Order: sequence, then structure tokens, then C-alpha cells
Amino acid sequence: MNPRFGLRDALRALGDPGAGGWPASVIHHGARALLVLALAFAVSLLFPVSPVRDFPVLEKGMVAEEDIIAEFGFSIFKSELELQRERAEAAAGVPPILDYDASAVDTVRERVNAFLAQIEAVADSAEASRRDALADILVMQGFPVTEAYLEVLSDPRQRARLGSALRLAIDQDLPTGVLRSADLEGSSAPQLRLRRDGVERAVWRDSLHTASWFYDRAARHVRGEPAPLVELQRLVLVRFFEPTIRLNQQATEAARERMRQAVPTIKGEVVKGEKIVGAHELVGDAELEKLRAYQEHLVHLAEVDPALGGGGIRAFGAFLLDLLVLTIFGLLLFFFRPTVYRAWREVLLIAGLILAVVSAAALVVKVGWQAELVPIAFPALVVAALWDGRLALNLALVVAILLSAQTQFFGTTALYTMALGGAAAALSVRVVRRRAQTWIFISVISGAYIAAAITLGMILSRELHEVMLAAVFGVANAMVSGIMAMGLLPLFEAFTRITTDMTLLELTDLNRPLLKRLALEAPGTYAHSINVANLAEAAARAIGANALLARVGVYYHDVGKLIKPQYFIENQPPGRNPHDKLKPAMSAAIVRNHVVEGLKLAAEAKLPECVRQFIAEHHGTQSISFFYDRARELDPDAELDATAFSYPGPKPQSKETAIAMLADSAESAARVLQDPTPQRIEALVERIVGAKIAQGQLDETPLTLDELKRIKQQLTSVLAGMYHQRIDYPSTREATSAPAEPEPVAVPPGPVRRHG
Repeated sequence: MNPRFGLRDALRALGDPGAGGWPASVIHHGARALLVLALAFAVSLLFPVSPVRDFPVLEKGMVAEEDIIAEFGFSIFKSELELQRERAEAAAGVPPILDYDASAVDTVRERVNAFLAQIEAVADSAEASRRDALADILVMQGFPVTEAYLEVLSDPRQRARLGSALRLAIDQDLPTGVLRSADLEGSSAPQLRLRRDGVERAVWRDSLHTASWFYDRAARHVRGEPAPLVELQRLVLVRFFEPTIRLNQQATEAARERMRQAVPTIKGEVVKGEKIVGAHELVGDAELEKLRAYQEHLVHLAEVDPALGGGGIRAFGAFLLDLLVLTIFGLLLFFFRPTVYRAWREVLLIAGLILAVVSAAALVVKVGWQAELVPIAFPALVVAALWDGRLALNLALVVAILLSAQTQFFGTTALYTMALGGAAAALSVRVVRRRAQTWIFISVISGAYIAAAITLGMILSRELHEVMLAAVFGVANAMVSGIMAMGLLPLFEAFTRITTDMTLLELTDLNRPLLKRLALEAPGTYAHSINVANLAEAAARAIGANALLARVGVYYHDVGKLIKPQYFIENQPPGRNPHDKLKPAMSAAIVRNHVVEGLKLAAEAKLPECVRQFIAEHHGTQSISFFYDRARELDPDAELDATAFSYPGPKPQSKETAIAMLADSAESAARVLQDPTPQRIEALVERIVGAKIAQGQLDETPLTLDELKRIKQQLTSVLAGMYHQRIDYPSTREATSAPAEPEPVAVPPGPVRRHG
């Protein structure tokens, strides 16, 4: 086990000048220091500091600690929302401007006369051709064709009466002024402005005539006539109607714009020496408005006279603040997460996540959104999934402090909201075991944002709609952050070469192609792998190692036996061993090769690197002693290559692969152990572990003696449960009394080995 990483180790990690370690160390640590500097500089660019000093952090509902007096007189400007509302009200009060168009009467008259002339042109033709010609004229002009209409147009008296009624309506009623109803939509003004004969005057809305009035008015000229003639008159007027009063859109809009511009942008003035907020007074909306206006005025003065605000010093101070906050997280990695600190890809990803959330926060400020929309849950979810919730919580709190230190997020609201949202994201990942359960932590994060909105609403005396809006923004943020984090997580895993528990859980599916092949083509190896996985998982959990990784790794540790499964004893039928016909060197090569072939199959199946390590390390560099001894027996004088009778290795590098080696050997030996009592199983496990230590197979693993002791206890306990003695029922004795089975081979006093 690695010693505790403390100050002495940190100083040693910086390099030993005498040993020539400075150059590599400078590059290693210098790159990370430059990354922190670049990140702090980026934050300073995204959140430029105000050129004037900041006021005490005050929010609605808080009590001011001291008087704030205006050092300069300034104006209080209306907000954009207020200006828009007042300008809209002013524009709505402008009545539409209408123009009288006398030419519309001539236009309608010409159209009606042309239509009547067409009718008269065919009126004297033969009856059969006349009706067809009249129907064609009606269709051409867009009128419906009915027998009743044709009768009206064919009868000279009714035709003359129709023409007279149309001309009377056009000459008497249309010149009085008629407009379309649509021109008055959008305005509720009781009075309108009508320009006629060069004179503009106000007219009441009710005094103006619309097209429907015109059509009804024209009907008096055909009173007492047949219904088809009355209908035809109305159809002709509707078809050729042109309003004599029109809306002048351009003039109306110009008048409304003048009214909008007349709305004052200033809602109040504060004179020099006037109290803005008094000590021990409750801060309300009016006080906050004055404070913001005062600060904006000071910013304007500082832009005119930079010496007034000392902007350069303030900007450098803001950069130092960002640098110090980011350095805290960097030192946390250096002292307490050295493995993450040493991995450049992992450091680069964390820096990218911080930059992403800071950039998003800058966009939120620019658009004018609330702090609930800062996606702080996104980096927290990613870090929690790749590493753990503790690191994610630290990252979320540091980022929350970093953002709340910016002028645009000053106050407890942003800090509280972001800290709560980030903490919920960091701590909720541990309850999610599969990507399909993404909505679980989305719900947890949403609940945190809702709780923050409610509590801040009560503290700051917010209106109900403000609380609800903050909650909605928080829920939307949780959904987007959660979906993005889970969607991009495979890319982050590939970049950092880290395998998350979610990916490992997906690999435990026994229906995956490689495990399915193992179950069908090498059932003995498959059963052995399942048993060893149970052992390894229990042992890993006993010492606090990654139990899930141990189980998954053991599932795949022997997949190389798929190439030649019949050459491994667990897959051989009784009495048939193909090794009996092979030379020991060939047998050793086949057994040894299952590690190499397993790595090839794992690469084809795109298994993560952490799983492939189990294939390579579960035998370490052990000797294939059975075939080595057999080769020496056959030819005592031959010089044997020891590497040809040893596994390629390497030796176990992690606690999990070391556990896999011990569990693999213990399960194989216990399976052939005669009379597997708990005492005999304990002795067997003790011999196997002792042999591995003696052979140096555990030299490169971080296991401690105490952990080895707990591993042995766990292996003994689980094996005793798997291979305990059964009750010898009478029926079982009778069924197995004859023929007698060959007596099993006794377990040798030393470590038990098997083929593979």
C-alpha cells in the first residue's frame, strides 16, 4: 500500500536537484501551473471587473450596516422593461390617421360599368347562346352561376333595375366615406383622425361607416325587388368594392413613434449628499434601484477619468482573486489526489469543465438571465461519474466561490443557489447505477434548485411568481446539465481513459457477446469465472477496493480460452486430455497463449483498459510448473527456456488484479480438494497466498499485510460456503454406492496449480 501522501512526499515530488530531477519536474508541475494561470486569465476576461469600487453586497430584504451617501448627483434611469411598457402605452393612445380617397368612387364606378357593359353586349343574342355567355361572364368575374341570376340578367327590366341600383349606391352612398373594419383593428381609441380635402379633424369611431354599412345602405335602392336581384346587387358591390377612407399606416406609425420618443428615460434624480440607503434600514426595490444607478454613474465617470476608479489595480486584484481560488483546487489535487494530478489528460479535462461552466455563466450574465441557469451541475456530474462525489463536491464548491466572487454574481443568492445545485449533482451520482437512471439525479438536482428558490424567496421576501420562475429555471438547468453530462460522458471516458461504474455495470451483463460465447463454447471456464468473480468481489469489498471492477475483470479474465477450450481441464470430458498427445513445450505454449489471445479478443470487443489488465495480470509471471516439470522428466539433460514455461505477465499492478490472481488459484484448488472442511479450505488459502508472496507475484501490488489477512479470511469464508459438505442422505448413498468412483487425487501440500 502507498504511504500517506503528505508534505514530505509533495516536496519529493517537486524533484531532487542533486539527482537531476528538476528538468522533468519543472515541465510536469510548470504545465499545470500555466494551466491554472491561463484559466484565471480566462475568467478575468469573461468577467471584467468594474472600474470603480464595489458597494456592500445588499439584496432586497437585507438590512444595511451603514449609511451610503451619494458623492455625486446622478439620474435614476428607467429599466428597459419599464421603458417598453410606458412607450407601448403612449403609442397605444395615438389614434389611427385616416385619409379620404375620392378616386375610389371612380374606380368602383368604372369596374361596375365595365361589368354591366359586358352583360349588355350579350343581352340581344339568341336565348341559348345568351345564357351560356352570361354564365361565362359571371364565372370570369368570380360570381357563382345560378338559374336565378341568369334570369335576372336575361330580363331587360331587372337588368336595368340592377344597373340603376348599383349606380345610385356608388354615387350617393360610397362618397360619404366608407372604410374596411380591418383598418381599425389593434386600436381602441374612441376618436380617430380623418384627413379630407386638406383638412385633418377628429372624428368619433362610431361616426365612420364600414363596408357592411355600405352594403346594407345600398339595399334600399332595390327594396321590393326579387330576392335574386337583391343578392346579385350585393355580390357586385362586394366584388368591386374599394374603401373611400383608408388607414395611413406610415403617418400613424410616425405619430406613434413621436409619442414613444417623448416618454422620459429618467424616473428620478439624486442630488449630491443625499442618502441612498440608511444604516439599519431595510433594503427594498427603490433602494436597490438607486444603488445600481449610482454604481452605473460612477462607472461612467471612471470611463471619462480612469484615475477616479483605479481600474487597473482592481483588474489585477480580480485576476489574483481568481488565481487564488483556482490554486486551492489545484493544491487539493496535488496533496490529496496525486493520481489525478499526475494524469495530464485528467487535469486538462477538469480545467476544460471549469472553463465551460465559467463561459456559460458569462453568457447567462450577458443575456440577463438568473443564477439558477448557470450549469454548475454539469461539471459536478461528470467529475462524480469519472472519479467520485467527494472530488465533485470540492469542484462544485470551488466553482461556486469563484463565480460568486465576480461582481455580476455578488451576493448570497448566487453562491447559495450554485453551491446547492452543484452539491446535489455531486452527491446524487452515487445513487445512479445505470445511464437509464439519469432522471433520478435530474430529479435530485431539480429538488435542490426548488428548495433554494423557496428558501431564498422567504428570506428575500420575493413575490410568488419570482420564486416559481427561479424554480423553473433550476429544473430546466438540471435537465439540460444531466442530459449533456450523460451524453458526453463516453467521450470524457475515452479522453481520460477512465472507466466509470456505469460502464462497468453494462459490462456485467452476461448476455454480452463475449460472455455468451464463453458460456456456450467453454462452459467450464464460464462457470469457473462466475465463481471466481463472486470470490473476488467479496474480497475486494472487504478491503475497500473496487468490488465492481474486480467482478467485471474476473468475468473476462479467461476469455482467451475460447480459442482452444478443450485444452483446459475445466472444459474436458472425463478421461480425455489432449495434452497427453503433445510435447510439454507445446502444451505450455497453448496454456500460456490464452493470455495473449484473451487480450486480442478484449481489444476486438473494445473492453476498457482496466478490464484488460485482469487478462494480462491474473497469472502474473508465474511458472507453468506442471509442464515444466514434465519436460524435465522427459529430458533431464535438456536446457529449457524458463520464459517459454512462464506466463507473459506483468505481475499484478493493482489491488483488484492481485485479488483476481489469489481468487483464481484458490477456486481452482478448492474444487479438487478432498473433504473441503473449513479448516482444510483455510489451510489451502493460506498455502496459496504464501506461495504467491514467495514467488514475488505480489511485489508490485499496493496490498498491505493487513489487507492480505482480510482477503484470506474472505476467500476462506466464501469458499467454505461454496464447497461445504452436504448431508449424506440414505437415498443418496444408495444411488452412489455402486459403481464406485475413482478416488480423487489428494491436494498436494504445496500450492495447488492447474492447467491455465
